[in-house]
Amino acid sequence: MRLSRPARRAHLVVHVLASACWLGLTAGLLALGITANTTGSPAMAGASVRAMKLFADWLLLPVAFLTLAGGLVLSLGTPWGLARHRWVWTKFWLTLATTTATAFALRPGVNAAAAAAAAGHPLPDGGDVLMGPLVSLAAYVFMTVLSVLKPWGPTRRGRRLRAEARRPRTAAPARR
Repeated sequence: MRLSRPARRAHLVVHVLASACWLGLTAGLLALGITANTTGSPAMAGASVRAMKLFADWLLLPVAFLTLAGGLVLSLGTPWGLARHRWVWTKFWLTLATTTATAFALRPGVNAAAAAAAAGHPLPDGGDVLMGPLVSLAAYVFMTVLSVLKPWGPTRRGRRLRAEARRPRTAAPARR
């Protein structure tokens, strides 16, 4: 099923906006994580991780799922296809991996840091509030580059489908 041009454009706008929001949220989380780990003030560290918790609990997963869903709709509803081009396939798996990591690694790490700060304890290992956003940000920048450059060409399936589409169609034998 192919999307009509207006539907494709609307889905593309939603997907790009959600992706940009995810990138921006992650950059904000990284800035807050750096602040929490480098400030000498326990109050500032606590405020930073509480803000991170707010973003992680209320914004990250909805934006991640919107990005994933938008990408799936676009890939399945346009000639790009999900498994026809390596760059689309790579973006799909990276988006799925980063969404999963957000749910099961980044959010719990931020929540643990917020709980420690609320109890007046020092922050857990810096990896909880720094490494998650840093790795996520690198992945999102890489996926943005893939979207712009569209490298690597078609997958094996994409080459096969392209060859089938180019083959002349033979007429069915006439019935007598």
